[in-house]
Amino acid sequence: MGAINGSDFIKRLDQLDTEIWLDGKKVQGKISQHPAFKGILRTKASLYNMQHEAEFKDKLTFHSSKTGDSIGLSFLQPKTKDDLKKRRTASEQWARRTGGLMGRSPDYLNTAVMSFAASAPLLRGRINCFPENIQSLYELAMNKDLSFTHTFVSPQVNRSEAYLESSKEEPIAARVIDRNEEGLVIKGARLLATQGGLTDEVLVFSIPKFLLDEYEAFAFSIPSDTKGLKFICRESFVGGDSTFNHPLSSRFEEMDTILVFDNVLVPWNRVFYYDNAQAAEDFSFKSSFHCFTIHQVVTRQIVKTEFILGLAELLVQTINVSEYQHIQEKLSEIIIGLETMKALLEKSESDAALDQWGTIRPSIAPLQVANNIFPKIYPRFTEIIQLIGASGLVGLPTENAFSSPIQTDLDQYLQAATKNAEDRVKIFRLAWDLTMSSFGTRQTQYERYFFGDPIRLSSRLYKAYPLTDYVKEVSNFLNLETDV
Repeated sequence: MGAINGSDFIKRLDQLDTEIWLDGKKVQGKISQHPAFKGILRTKASLYNMQHEAEFKDKLTFHSSKTGDSIGLSFLQPKTKDDLKKRRTASEQWARRTGGLMGRSPDYLNTAVMSFAASAPLLRGRINCFPENIQSLYELAMNKDLSFTHTFVSPQVNRSEAYLESSKEEPIAARVIDRNEEGLVIKGARLLATQGGLTDEVLVFSIPKFLLDEYEAFAFSIPSDTKGLKFICRESFVGGDSTFNHPLSSRFEEMDTILVFDNVLVPWNRVFYYDNAQAAEDFSFKSSFHCFTIHQVVTRQIVKTEFILGLAELLVQTINVSEYQHIQEKLSEIIIGLETMKALLEKSESDAALDQWGTIRPSIAPLQVANNIFPKIYPRFTEIIQLIGASGLVGLPTENAFSSPIQTDLDQYLQAATKNAEDRVKIFRLAWDLTMSSFGTRQTQYERYFFGDPIRLSSRLYKAYPLTDYVKEVSNFLNLETDV
Protein backbone atom coordinates (compact mmCIF):
# COMPACT_ATOMS: atom_id res chain seq x y z
CA MET A 1 0.00 0.00 0.00
CA GLY A 2 2.69 2.53 0.97
CA ALA A 3 1.99 6.23 1.42
CA ILE A 4 -1.62 6.85 2.45
CA ASN A 5 -3.82 9.89 1.89
CA GLY A 6 -5.77 11.91 4.43
CA SER A 7 -9.02 10.00 3.98
CA ASP A 8 -7.23 6.70 4.60
CA PHE A 9 -5.74 8.11 7.78
CA ILE A 10 -9.04 9.43 9.15
CA LYS A 11 -10.94 6.27 8.28
CA ARG A 12 -8.36 4.09 10.00
CA LEU A 13 -8.43 6.13 13.21
CA ASP A 14 -12.22 6.21 13.30
CA GLN A 15 -12.28 2.42 13.08
CA LEU A 16 -10.07 1.99 16.15
CA ASP A 17 -11.70 1.36 19.52
CA THR A 18 -9.19 3.41 21.49
CA GLU A 19 -10.00 4.23 25.12
CA ILE A 20 -9.58 7.99 25.55
CA TRP A 21 -10.69 10.02 28.57
CA LEU A 22 -11.18 13.79 28.47
CA ASP A 23 -12.50 15.90 31.35
CA GLY A 24 -13.52 12.76 33.26
CA LYS A 25 -15.58 11.37 30.39
CA LYS A 26 -14.84 8.54 27.99
CA VAL A 27 -14.68 9.80 24.42
CA GLN A 28 -17.43 8.24 22.29
CA GLY A 29 -18.08 8.16 18.57
CA LYS A 30 -15.75 8.99 15.71
CA ILE A 31 -12.57 10.53 17.00
CA SER A 32 -12.22 12.68 13.88
CA GLN A 33 -15.46 14.53 14.74
CA HIS A 34 -14.68 15.28 18.38
CA PRO A 35 -14.27 19.04 19.04
CA ALA A 36 -10.97 18.52 20.88
CA PHE A 37 -9.37 16.45 18.12
CA LYS A 38 -10.92 17.28 14.77
CA GLY A 39 -8.67 20.28 14.07
CA ILE A 40 -5.37 18.45 14.54
CA LEU A 41 -6.62 15.38 12.66
CA ARG A 42 -7.69 17.48 9.68
CA THR A 43 -4.27 19.07 9.67
CA LYS A 44 -2.55 15.68 9.79
CA ALA A 45 -4.82 14.46 7.00
CA SER A 46 -3.68 17.41 4.89
CA LEU A 47 -0.06 16.31 5.40
CA TYR A 48 -0.82 12.81 4.18
CA ASN A 49 -2.64 14.30 1.18
CA MET A 50 0.52 16.19 0.25
CA GLN A 51 2.21 12.85 -0.42
CA HIS A 52 -0.03 12.47 -3.47
CA GLU A 53 0.00 16.03 -4.77
CA ALA A 54 2.05 16.54 -7.94
CA GLU A 55 3.92 19.50 -6.43
CA PHE A 56 5.14 17.51 -3.43
CA LYS A 57 5.07 13.80 -4.25
CA ASP A 58 8.72 13.54 -5.36
CA LYS A 59 9.83 15.52 -2.30
CA LEU A 60 7.81 13.49 0.19
CA THR A 61 8.04 9.89 -1.06
CA PHE A 62 10.49 7.35 -2.45
CA HIS A 63 9.95 4.05 -4.27
CA SER A 64 10.41 0.86 -2.29
CA SER A 65 12.90 -1.48 -3.92
CA LYS A 66 10.95 -4.42 -2.44
CA THR A 67 7.34 -3.54 -3.25
CA GLY A 68 7.59 -0.72 -5.78
CA ASP A 69 5.17 1.33 -3.65
CA SER A 70 5.66 4.99 -2.88
CA ILE A 71 6.84 5.24 0.73
CA GLY A 72 6.96 8.31 2.96
CA LEU A 73 10.47 9.77 2.86
CA SER A 74 10.67 9.97 6.64
CA PHE A 75 11.04 6.15 6.57
CA LEU A 76 14.10 6.31 4.29
CA GLN A 77 17.29 4.93 5.86
CA PRO A 78 19.91 7.29 4.40
CA LYS A 79 23.02 5.82 2.85
CA THR A 80 24.44 9.04 1.39
CA LYS A 81 24.53 12.73 2.27
CA ASP A 82 22.12 13.30 -0.57
CA ASP A 83 19.65 10.93 1.13
CA LEU A 84 20.07 12.91 4.33
CA LYS A 85 19.23 16.16 2.54
CA LYS A 86 16.20 14.54 0.92
CA ARG A 87 14.95 13.61 4.39
CA ARG A 88 15.47 17.19 5.57
CA THR A 89 13.65 18.61 2.54
CA ALA A 90 10.67 16.32 3.19
CA SER A 91 10.47 17.43 6.82
CA GLU A 92 10.67 21.07 5.69
CA GLN A 93 7.66 20.61 3.39
CA TRP A 94 5.46 19.24 6.15
CA ALA A 95 6.72 21.80 8.67
CA ARG A 96 5.89 24.67 6.33
CA ARG A 97 2.31 23.43 6.07
CA THR A 98 2.03 23.79 9.87
CA GLY A 99 4.38 26.73 10.50
CA GLY A 100 6.55 24.31 12.47
CA LEU A 101 3.87 24.30 15.18
CA MET A 102 3.12 20.57 15.07
CA GLY A 103 5.85 19.05 17.21
CA ARG A 104 4.61 15.54 16.55
CA SER A 105 4.02 15.63 12.82
CA PRO A 106 4.16 12.03 11.54
CA ASP A 107 7.75 12.32 10.30
CA TYR A 108 9.11 12.66 13.85
CA LEU A 109 8.21 9.16 15.01
CA ASN A 110 8.57 7.69 11.52
CA THR A 111 12.16 8.88 11.90
CA ALA A 112 12.40 7.19 15.30
CA VAL A 113 11.16 3.86 13.94
CA MET A 114 13.57 4.14 11.01
CA SER A 115 16.51 4.84 13.32
CA PHE A 116 15.62 1.97 15.65
CA ALA A 117 15.54 -0.44 12.71
CA ALA A 118 18.85 0.91 11.39
CA SER A 119 20.41 0.28 14.81
CA ALA A 120 18.68 -3.02 15.58
CA PRO A 121 21.97 -4.99 15.23
CA LEU A 122 22.97 -3.47 18.59
CA LEU A 123 20.61 -5.98 20.20
CA ARG A 124 21.76 -9.10 18.34
CA GLY A 125 22.79 -11.96 20.56
CA ARG A 126 21.75 -10.22 23.79
CA ILE A 127 19.49 -11.89 26.30
CA ASN A 128 15.77 -11.02 26.11
CA CYS A 129 16.31 -8.89 22.99
CA PHE A 130 14.46 -9.23 19.69
CA PRO A 131 15.98 -7.01 16.99
CA GLU A 132 13.98 -8.88 14.34
CA ASN A 133 10.78 -7.45 15.86
CA ILE A 134 12.07 -3.90 15.37
CA GLN A 135 12.75 -4.66 11.72
CA SER A 136 9.28 -6.19 11.32
CA LEU A 137 7.64 -3.11 12.83
CA TYR A 138 9.66 -0.86 10.53
CA GLU A 139 8.51 -2.78 7.46
CA LEU A 140 4.90 -2.81 8.67
CA ALA A 141 5.04 0.93 9.36
CA MET A 142 6.39 1.65 5.87
CA ASN A 143 3.93 -0.59 4.07
CA LYS A 144 0.88 0.78 5.91
CA ASP A 145 2.18 4.31 6.56
CA LEU A 146 1.37 3.88 10.25
CA SER A 147 1.26 6.83 12.62
CA PHE A 148 2.78 6.70 16.11
CA THR A 149 2.76 8.39 19.46
CA HIS A 150 5.34 7.49 22.09
CA THR A 151 6.16 7.66 25.76
CA PHE A 152 9.65 7.65 27.27
CA VAL A 153 8.80 9.23 30.66
CA SER A 154 7.75 7.77 34.04
CA PRO A 155 5.39 9.55 36.48
CA GLN A 156 7.09 12.25 38.58
CA VAL A 157 6.37 10.83 42.03
CA ASN A 158 9.75 11.54 43.58
CA ARG A 159 12.51 13.05 41.46
CA SER A 160 15.31 12.65 43.98
CA GLU A 161 18.40 10.78 42.78
CA ALA A 162 17.96 8.02 45.36
CA TYR A 163 14.25 7.27 44.80
CA LEU A 164 13.46 3.69 43.80
CA GLU A 165 9.86 2.59 43.62
CA SER A 166 9.31 -0.40 45.89
CA SER A 167 5.82 -1.62 45.01
CA LYS A 168 5.80 -4.44 42.49
CA GLU A 169 2.12 -5.41 42.91
CA GLU A 170 0.59 -1.95 42.35
CA PRO A 171 3.31 -0.05 40.50
CA ILE A 172 3.07 3.63 39.65
CA ALA A 173 5.63 3.66 36.85
CA ALA A 174 4.73 1.09 34.19
CA ARG A 175 6.68 -2.14 34.56
CA VAL A 176 6.63 -5.80 33.58
CA ILE A 177 4.56 -7.73 36.12
CA ASP A 178 4.33 -11.04 34.29
CA ARG A 179 5.71 -13.02 31.37
CA ASN A 180 3.71 -15.85 29.82
CA GLU A 181 3.46 -17.83 26.60
CA GLU A 182 1.67 -14.96 24.87
CA GLY A 183 3.92 -12.07 25.86
CA LEU A 184 4.67 -9.48 28.53
CA VAL A 185 2.08 -8.07 30.92
CA ILE A 186 2.53 -4.35 31.69
CA LYS A 187 0.94 -2.49 34.60
CA GLY A 188 1.34 1.14 35.69
CA ALA A 189 1.51 4.53 33.98
CA ARG A 190 3.70 6.43 31.56
CA LEU A 191 3.76 10.14 30.70
CA LEU A 192 3.71 12.33 28.23
CA ALA A 193 2.25 10.94 25.02
CA THR A 194 1.59 13.86 22.71
CA GLN A 195 -1.27 12.99 20.34
CA GLY A 196 -1.93 9.97 22.52
CA GLY A 197 -4.97 8.10 21.20
CA LEU A 198 -4.78 9.98 17.89
CA THR A 199 -2.40 7.55 16.16
CA ASP A 200 -2.40 3.95 14.97
CA GLU A 201 0.32 2.81 17.38
CA VAL A 202 2.08 3.74 20.59
CA LEU A 203 5.84 3.23 20.99
CA VAL A 204 6.97 2.55 24.56
CA PHE A 205 10.63 2.72 25.60
CA SER A 206 11.58 2.41 29.25
CA ILE A 207 15.09 2.78 30.65
CA PRO A 208 15.31 2.09 34.40
CA LYS A 209 16.86 4.69 36.65
CA PHE A 210 19.02 1.99 38.21
CA LEU A 211 20.47 -0.93 36.27
CA LEU A 212 19.27 -3.34 38.97
CA ASP A 213 15.61 -2.46 38.31
CA GLU A 214 15.15 -4.81 35.36
CA TYR A 215 11.35 -4.65 35.58
CA GLU A 216 11.41 -1.15 34.08
CA ALA A 217 13.64 -2.14 31.15
CA PHE A 218 11.41 -2.82 28.17
CA ALA A 219 10.47 -1.56 24.73
CA PHE A 220 7.63 -2.40 22.38
CA SER A 221 5.00 -1.02 20.03
CA ILE A 222 1.30 -1.89 20.21
CA PRO A 223 -1.91 -0.65 18.55
CA SER A 224 -3.52 2.27 20.35
CA ASP A 225 -6.71 0.30 20.95
CA THR A 226 -4.97 -2.58 22.73
CA LYS A 227 -7.14 -3.96 25.55
CA GLY A 228 -6.33 -2.44 28.95
CA LEU A 229 -4.58 0.64 27.53
CA LYS A 230 -6.19 4.01 28.23
CA PHE A 231 -5.20 7.57 27.34
CA ILE A 232 -6.05 10.27 29.89
CA CYS A 233 -6.06 13.74 28.31
CA ARG A 234 -5.21 17.06 29.87
CA GLU A 235 -7.60 19.97 29.34
CA SER A 236 -8.08 20.80 25.67
CA PHE A 237 -6.54 24.06 24.49
CA VAL A 238 -8.76 24.32 21.41
CA GLY A 239 -10.26 27.78 21.72
CA GLY A 240 -12.95 27.14 19.12
CA ASP A 241 -13.54 26.31 15.48
CA SER A 242 -13.00 29.86 14.21
CA THR A 243 -9.64 30.24 12.49
CA PHE A 244 -10.11 34.00 12.89
CA ASN A 245 -10.40 33.85 16.68
CA HIS A 246 -8.04 30.92 17.23
CA PRO A 247 -5.86 30.64 14.13
CA LEU A 248 -3.45 28.15 15.71
CA SER A 249 -5.28 26.14 18.38
CA SER A 250 -8.14 25.40 15.97
CA ARG A 251 -5.63 23.67 13.67
CA PHE A 252 -2.62 22.50 15.67
CA GLU A 253 -3.67 21.63 19.23
CA GLU A 254 -2.01 18.21 19.60
CA MET A 255 -3.19 17.13 23.07
CA ASP A 256 -0.94 15.49 25.66
CA THR A 257 -1.93 12.35 27.53
CA ILE A 258 -1.06 10.03 30.39
CA LEU A 259 -0.94 6.35 29.41
CA VAL A 260 -2.35 3.84 31.89
CA PHE A 261 -1.51 0.16 31.38
CA ASP A 262 -4.03 -2.03 33.19
CA ASN A 263 -2.50 -5.50 32.79
CA VAL A 264 -1.82 -4.86 29.11
CA LEU A 265 -0.64 -7.91 27.19
CA VAL A 266 2.17 -7.13 24.74
CA PRO A 267 2.56 -10.04 22.28
CA TRP A 268 6.08 -11.43 21.97
CA ASN A 269 6.31 -10.40 18.31
CA ARG A 270 5.88 -6.77 19.41
CA VAL A 271 8.57 -6.82 22.12
CA PHE A 272 11.98 -5.29 21.31
CA TYR A 273 13.66 -6.09 24.62
CA TYR A 274 12.77 -6.73 28.27
CA ASP A 275 14.48 -7.44 31.61
CA ASN A 276 17.81 -6.19 30.28
CA ALA A 277 18.67 -2.79 31.70
CA GLN A 278 22.08 -2.61 30.05
CA ALA A 279 20.60 -3.29 26.62
CA ALA A 280 17.97 -0.62 27.25
CA GLU A 281 20.62 1.96 28.11
CA ASP A 282 22.92 0.99 25.26
CA PHE A 283 20.12 1.11 22.70
CA SER A 284 19.02 4.54 23.85
CA PHE A 285 22.45 6.15 23.69
CA LYS A 286 24.31 4.14 21.02
CA SER A 287 21.54 3.83 18.45
CA SER A 288 21.05 6.48 15.78
CA PHE A 289 17.82 7.67 17.47
CA HIS A 290 19.20 10.96 18.80
CA CYS A 291 21.06 11.80 15.58
CA PHE A 292 18.04 11.44 13.36
CA THR A 293 15.28 12.69 15.62
CA ILE A 294 17.21 15.84 16.56
CA HIS A 295 17.91 16.36 12.84
CA GLN A 296 14.16 16.28 12.19
CA VAL A 297 13.38 18.48 15.18
CA VAL A 298 15.95 21.16 14.30
CA THR A 299 14.56 21.21 10.75
CA ARG A 300 11.08 21.88 12.15
CA GLN A 301 12.35 24.47 14.64
CA ILE A 302 14.05 26.39 11.83
CA VAL A 303 10.75 26.55 9.94
CA LYS A 304 9.01 27.62 13.15
CA THR A 305 11.57 30.39 13.64
CA GLU A 306 10.99 31.56 10.08
CA PHE A 307 7.27 31.69 10.84
CA ILE A 308 7.91 33.73 13.99
CA LEU A 309 10.23 36.10 12.11
CA GLY A 310 7.59 36.60 9.42
CA LEU A 311 4.95 37.34 12.04
CA ALA A 312 7.23 39.74 13.92
CA GLU A 313 7.98 41.72 10.75
CA LEU A 314 4.30 41.73 9.78
CA LEU A 315 3.47 43.23 13.17
CA VAL A 316 6.19 45.83 12.69
CA GLN A 317 4.88 46.79 9.24
CA THR A 318 1.24 46.82 10.39
CA ILE A 319 1.81 49.43 13.08
CA ASN A 320 4.74 51.13 11.30
CA VAL A 321 7.44 50.86 13.98
CA SER A 322 10.40 49.71 11.88
CA GLU A 323 12.27 53.00 12.31
CA TYR A 324 12.90 52.37 16.03
CA GLN A 325 16.30 50.89 16.82
CA HIS A 326 14.98 48.82 19.72
CA ILE A 327 12.58 47.16 17.26
CA GLN A 328 15.42 46.54 14.81
CA GLU A 329 17.47 45.01 17.62
CA LYS A 330 14.62 42.68 18.57
CA LEU A 331 14.11 41.49 15.00
CA SER A 332 17.85 40.96 14.70
CA GLU A 333 17.73 38.61 17.70
CA ILE A 334 15.34 36.36 15.80
CA ILE A 335 17.46 36.58 12.65
CA ILE A 336 20.60 35.61 14.60
CA GLY A 337 18.81 32.65 16.14
CA LEU A 338 17.50 31.54 12.76
CA GLU A 339 20.86 31.72 11.00
CA THR A 340 22.60 29.98 13.91
CA MET A 341 20.16 27.06 13.77
CA LYS A 342 20.52 26.83 9.98
CA ALA A 343 24.31 26.76 10.22
CA LEU A 344 24.27 24.03 12.86
CA LEU A 345 21.89 21.89 10.79
CA GLU A 346 24.04 22.28 7.68
CA LYS A 347 27.19 21.41 9.65
CA SER A 348 25.53 18.25 10.95
CA GLU A 349 24.91 17.20 7.35
CA SER A 350 28.31 18.29 6.09
CA ASP A 351 30.05 16.25 8.83
CA ALA A 352 27.75 13.23 8.46
CA ALA A 353 29.46 9.83 8.46
CA LEU A 354 28.57 6.18 7.90
CA ASP A 355 28.03 4.08 10.99
CA GLN A 356 29.09 0.44 11.29
CA TRP A 357 25.87 -0.76 9.62
CA GLY A 358 26.09 1.48 6.56
CA THR A 359 23.64 4.20 7.61
CA ILE A 360 24.87 7.75 7.28
CA ARG A 361 24.28 9.66 10.50
CA PRO A 362 24.23 13.44 10.78
CA SER A 363 26.97 14.65 13.11
CA ILE A 364 25.57 14.71 16.63
CA ALA A 365 27.67 17.55 18.12
CA PRO A 366 26.17 20.48 16.15
CA LEU A 367 22.71 18.99 16.64
CA GLN A 368 23.26 18.81 20.39
CA VAL A 369 24.37 22.44 20.34
CA ALA A 370 21.17 23.39 18.52
CA ASN A 371 19.27 21.25 21.01
CA ASN A 372 20.72 23.35 23.82
CA ILE A 373 20.19 26.70 22.10
CA PHE A 374 16.55 26.51 21.03
CA PRO A 375 15.00 25.99 24.50
CA LYS A 376 16.67 29.26 25.52
CA ILE A 377 15.90 31.38 22.48
CA TYR A 378 12.32 30.28 21.83
CA PRO A 379 10.89 31.86 25.02
CA ARG A 380 12.72 35.05 24.06
CA PHE A 381 11.13 34.96 20.61
CA THR A 382 7.66 34.80 22.15
CA GLU A 383 8.59 37.67 24.45
CA ILE A 384 9.67 39.75 21.44
CA ILE A 385 6.28 39.16 19.78
CA GLN A 386 4.58 40.28 23.01
CA LEU A 387 6.77 43.39 23.28
CA ILE A 388 6.13 44.43 19.68
CA GLY A 389 2.38 43.86 20.00
CA ALA A 390 2.30 45.54 23.44
CA SER A 391 -1.19 46.54 24.60
CA GLY A 392 -2.52 45.81 21.14
CA LEU A 393 -2.53 42.11 22.08
CA VAL A 394 -4.85 42.63 25.03
CA GLY A 395 -8.17 44.05 23.79
CA LEU A 396 -8.92 42.03 20.66
CA PRO A 397 -12.51 41.64 19.40
CA THR A 398 -13.79 38.39 17.90
CA GLU A 399 -14.86 37.42 14.40
CA ASN A 400 -18.55 37.92 15.19
CA ALA A 401 -17.91 41.53 16.17
CA PHE A 402 -17.03 42.33 12.56
CA SER A 403 -20.46 41.21 11.38
CA SER A 404 -22.41 43.06 14.06
CA PRO A 405 -23.80 46.61 14.54
CA ILE A 406 -20.44 47.70 16.04
CA GLN A 407 -18.46 46.91 12.88
CA THR A 408 -18.31 50.59 11.94
CA ASP A 409 -16.73 51.44 15.27
CA LEU A 410 -14.16 48.68 14.87
CA ASP A 411 -13.31 49.74 11.32
CA GLN A 412 -12.72 53.27 12.52
CA TYR A 413 -10.84 52.74 15.76
CA LEU A 414 -8.86 49.54 15.16
CA GLN A 415 -7.40 50.37 11.77
CA ALA A 416 -3.61 50.28 11.48
CA ALA A 417 -1.04 52.26 9.53
CA THR A 418 -0.95 49.71 6.72
CA LYS A 419 -3.96 47.44 7.36
CA ASN A 420 -7.69 47.77 7.78
CA ALA A 421 -9.18 46.91 11.15
CA GLU A 422 -10.20 43.35 10.34
CA ASP A 423 -6.78 42.41 8.94
CA ARG A 424 -5.04 44.08 11.86
CA VAL A 425 -7.08 42.03 14.32
CA LYS A 426 -6.34 38.84 12.38
CA ILE A 427 -2.61 39.51 12.66
CA PHE A 428 -2.76 40.41 16.33
CA ARG A 429 -4.93 37.40 17.16
CA LEU A 430 -2.30 35.19 15.51
CA ALA A 431 0.38 36.81 17.68
CA TRP A 432 -1.83 36.33 20.76
CA ASP A 433 -2.53 32.67 19.98
CA LEU A 434 1.18 32.00 19.46
CA THR A 435 2.41 33.64 22.64
CA MET A 436 -0.37 34.34 25.15
CA SER A 437 -3.20 31.80 24.81
CA SER A 438 -3.14 28.45 26.60
CA PHE A 439 -2.07 26.94 23.28
CA GLY A 440 0.79 29.43 22.92
CA THR A 441 2.13 29.08 26.45
CA ARG A 442 2.07 25.29 26.07
CA GLN A 443 4.19 25.74 22.91
CA THR A 444 6.79 27.62 24.96
CA GLN A 445 6.93 24.95 27.66
CA TYR A 446 6.98 22.24 25.01
CA GLU A 447 10.04 23.68 23.28
CA ARG A 448 11.80 24.21 26.62
CA TYR A 449 11.56 20.52 27.47
CA PHE A 450 11.30 18.85 24.06
CA PHE A 451 14.24 16.52 24.71
CA GLY A 452 14.10 16.73 28.50
CA ASP A 453 15.75 18.76 31.23
CA PRO A 454 17.92 21.51 29.65
CA ILE A 455 20.57 21.03 32.35
CA ARG A 456 20.88 17.35 31.49
CA LEU A 457 21.11 18.23 27.81
CA SER A 458 24.02 20.55 28.60
CA SER A 459 25.67 17.86 30.71
CA ARG A 460 25.27 15.32 27.91
CA LEU A 461 26.85 17.72 25.43
CA TYR A 462 29.81 18.37 27.73
CA LYS A 463 30.41 14.67 28.38
CA ALA A 464 30.20 13.71 24.71
CA TYR A 465 32.12 16.60 23.18
CA PRO A 466 35.71 15.76 22.08
CA LEU A 467 37.89 18.04 24.21
CA THR A 468 41.23 16.17 24.24
CA ASP A 469 42.82 17.92 21.26
CA TYR A 470 41.99 21.36 22.65
CA VAL A 471 43.51 20.53 26.02
CA LYS A 472 46.59 19.12 24.29
CA GLU A 473 47.00 22.29 22.24
CA VAL A 474 46.97 24.53 25.32
CA SER A 475 49.25 22.14 27.22
CA ASN A 476 51.76 22.19 24.37
CA PHE A 477 51.64 25.98 24.29
CA LEU A 478 52.59 26.01 27.97
CA ASN A 479 55.13 23.16 27.58
CA LEU A 480 53.24 21.12 30.15
CA GLU A 481 53.76 17.42 30.58
CA THR A 482 50.68 15.53 29.49
CA ASP A 483 49.37 12.01 29.94
CA VAL A 484 48.11 11.91 26.36
